[in-house]
Amino acid sequence: MFDDFPIQYIDPVYRPPSEARSLILPVTNGCSWNQCTFCEMYTDPQKKFYARKEQDVLNDINQARQQLVGVHKVFLADGDAMVLSTRRLSAILDALNEAFPELTRVGAYCLPRNIANKTVEELVELKNKGLSILYVGIESGDDEVLKRIQKGETAESTYNAVTKIKKAGIKTSVMVLNGLGGTRLSEQHALNSAKLINRIQPDYLSTLVLTFHKGDRKYKEAFGTDFEMFDTASLLAEMYCFINALELDSTIFRSDHVSNRLVLKGVLGRDKNSLLSQIEDARQHGRYRNISTTQI
Repeated sequence: MFDDFPIQYIDPVYRPPSEARSLILPVTNGCSWNQCTFCEMYTDPQKKFYARKEQDVLNDINQARQQLVGVHKVFLADGDAMVLSTRRLSAILDALNEAFPELTRVGAYCLPRNIANKTVEELVELKNKGLSILYVGIESGDDEVLKRIQKGETAESTYNAVTKIKKAGIKTSVMVLNGLGGTRLSEQHALNSAKLINRIQPDYLSTLVLTFHKGDRKYKEAFGTDFEMFDTASLLAEMYCFINALELDSTIFRSDHVSNRLVLKGVLGRDKNSLLSQIEDARQHGRYRNISTTQI
């Protein structure tokens, strides 16, 4: 039924919840790192990473220009558009601006390592051409957890990348994974993640729950034999520890993904006490979703 859509996609296609009304434009296929043991997004054979040919992307934009109207937002897929050179990203943004005069925002997922390869000046150039928001999967601010999940980053490399993005005037949306360190590393995962977030002061912060659609064997083999999955009450206890340690000025917070056991929304720090009260109430009265880690 979508054969006549101007852009043809290689499934599965992922995008942040806030990009639900955006035109999804693939500029790469898959993820340039794709070694994180918790992530199953780009593990299918057809999602093997490659950068799409520049002319193919420009042709897609031209086709979309002829068939679509009212395009206000564009999301550059797949896992990390920022792996592309500044020149290529600049050419894509120029084409988007020419094709869609009503365009107000362009966003993309972002790996910290690929921001390390760009200067602040290059990021400013992209921002001035419409790159408005980058989504950074921090996962954890604890270096031991990051090593065990094979993230290929440290708290410091993530901090440096997000700081560079902010200096360029691009909005930042970061994500932390509840339960990522299992029961043994829970406290250090929560506290060090909060410590990193406090240093970053992102525009947006979200939490998801560690979830395995295809089984947890790969994760446990890499993490170690001391990994033990949380029950829901323990996940909420870790969330309480995390939020309690946050000292933020005006970060929009969301914990409303389908994996989350308790929907939380607010602005931190304004709503910190309210969020903590909601978590404590849910823990005491069992007012949460009890979801299997393989159900989602």
